Amino acid sequence: ILVDIEASIILSKMVAFSNIVIAGGGVIGNSIAYFLAKRGTSVTIIDPVGIAPAASGKAGGFLAKDWRDGTVLGDLQRRSFDLHAELAKEFDGTDYRRLTAAGVEISEGEIQKAPCGEQFEGVEWVDGNAVSAYKMGDESTVAQVHPKKFCDALWGYSKSKAGSKLHFGRVKEAIVEEDTIKGVRLEDGTIIEADALVVACGPWTDEARSWFPGSKSVLPEITGTKYHSILVPSPKRVLNQAVFFEGGYWENEDDPEIYPRPDGDAYICGIAGEETVVTERPGEEEVFEEDVEWLKDFTSYVSTELGGIDPHTTQSCYLPTTEDGFPVIGPIPGIMGAYVAGGHSCWGILNGPATGEAMAELLLDGKTTEIDIRPFGVERLLE
Repeated sequence: ILVDIEASIILSKMVAFSNIVIAGGGVIGNSIAYFLAKRGTSVTIIDPVGIAPAASGKAGGFLAKDWRDGTVLGDLQRRSFDLHAELAKEFDGTDYRRLTAAGVEISEGEIQKAPCGEQFEGVEWVDGNAVSAYKMGDESTVAQVHPKKFCDALWGYSKSKAGSKLHFGRVKEAIVEEDTIKGVRLEDGTIIEADALVVACGPWTDEARSWFPGSKSVLPEITGTKYHSILVPSPKRVLNQAVFFEGGYWENEDDPEIYPRPDGDAYICGIAGEETVVTERPGEEEVFEEDVEWLKDFTSYVSTELGGIDPHTTQSCYLPTTEDGFPVIGPIPGIMGAYVAGGHSCWGILNGPATGEAMAELLLDGKTTEIDIRPFGVERLLE
């Protein structure tokens, strides 16, 4: 594939940007910085907290190669899955590994029965209240990575190989002259010059709608959905199967998911909040104790091995969501040098590398070579 970005979108100019600011220190921003660094281009990442302070540091890190086949995400997801495998060879210490995945249906109604201590057929560690199970993926299509360690590795490369810089702060305004990016102004008044600005703020991308002339006309609304997660140690062994649960007794909750990690932890998540414009600050997301208790109780219902263990980490984060559920990737209409990459929902860690690769090509070459990003254009959500 060789996809040219229409000249009208980038004001009939094709230039290689050299002074690039990325707003957002999560997996998308760091993936962009990494692929730019591979070509010798440094960036300035601006983030109020640092590298991966929110969802990119608190996510499960589950990777699936083909789960979005047949949708506009199919090619992006497959490309990114393969890039994760390549990056795992380059970086040590990101806890990348292949594993299996299963779906398990849980008994309808309020659960009363305790786990029986015998593994359900086809599932490695579930031994209670399951009525059916099915295979969702094996080592050829399923993998995982530790999100925070992955982001740190990407940033370490960008910093050491290209001299990229991290500036702690919060963007308040894009400086635009003659419809062209000239820099950004931060909350404390600091001005950072730039010829390109990439908005990669995850669930806080919506704040950027007020950064540009014309206010909210150049970017669509990106909301956030709050999820809780806990981490418990597996006391007996390292587990090797992620399990996605479904059932009826948690009517007002999202289906729970449990991802064992190679370090011996099990990542347990669920409890979807209301979709909203996010106002909590990165790294300061409130954790609701009742949601933590629900996840602990659920784990005890389905697994003797993981149940009854106090979590060593309890946390919450927001998943960024667009109106149609697909990310926005590409130029911001009408402003030369302005770009956005966000709204990746629960697949941000997975699709970070392919998004970063495409955005780096767009910034340096004006076109992409691996992925057609036109289906992710901003315009589709502004009509």
